[in-house]
Amino acid sequence: MLGFGRNKLDNGVARTRQSVFSRIANLFHASEITEDTWEELEMLLIQADVGIEITESIIAQVREKVAQTGSKHPEQVRDLLKETLVELLEENQRAYLEGERLLNVVLVVGVNGSGKTTSIAKLARYHQQRGDRVLLAAADTFRAAAIDQLRIWAERVGVDLIAHQPGADPGAVVFDAIRAAQSRGANVLLIDTAGRLHTRHNLMQELAKISSIARKQVHRAPHETLLVLDATTGQNALTQAKAFGETAGVTGVVLAKLDSSAKGGMVFAIGRELGLPVMFVATGEQPDDWAPFDPAAFVDALFA
Repeated sequence: MLGFGRNKLDNGVARTRQSVFSRIANLFHASEITEDTWEELEMLLIQADVGIEITESIIAQVREKVAQTGSKHPEQVRDLLKETLVELLEENQRAYLEGERLLNVVLVVGVNGSGKTTSIAKLARYHQQRGDRVLLAAADTFRAAAIDQLRIWAERVGVDLIAHQPGADPGAVVFDAIRAAQSRGANVLLIDTAGRLHTRHNLMQELAKISSIARKQVHRAPHETLLVLDATTGQNALTQAKAFGETAGVTGVVLAKLDSSAKGGMVFAIGRELGLPVMFVATGEQPDDWAPFDPAAFVDALFA
């Protein structure tokens, strides 16, 4: 993974592992699995922000596998639980930016404060590590601070930024950024967008306009629309995701601030409730604190 491996993911979920999931792992140190074990497992999964309905589904699937396989030893049941969690995460997984093209256009959306700007910088660094030539577009022109923050991060990771003055037309920024990417030979354009969820109608119109402009300049653009979710907000993040999913045509999720969250269980709800893959996780404050999402590695890290 070019420097973005399992150790990043393992470190990123340390708080989650040390809180709820360490207690889940401890359930399987007992000499046998009882009804009390199942009840406590259900309670802990709910505490971890997995969600009630999904927790009930997980418990039912694991109990069915136990019955089918005749597994009785707690470690065997633990492995069946891990298997079920991985299967849940894999339901909607797919590769990021599938297909070869001259210019890959990626929209990044999310509410203000979700970690969107730093996630864009980390994604830019990830592409650099892959050998891509990256350009950033500051299309969140509503907040002057958003442009300034993105400019600071662009300088920090060493990529060019296309920006206009605060209050400028976001569509014009995107148009100029695409032209600049094409003229400079960039093959990845990452576009920051406004995060004003409280004005959903205007936001929908703005995102639709940006997408339309991108599509007219580059075939089938945007090729990904990534939604940045703050892992610390738990189930509330799903409410945000549903709103953006209705307006922005989201294709995948970036889970930010995972290292700050003791309730990483909401990862399991994203795929089932939203039908979206988790593409990346942000696991710290530095540009390299970033990992492509690997369901098996994520579950292993939770139980490590």
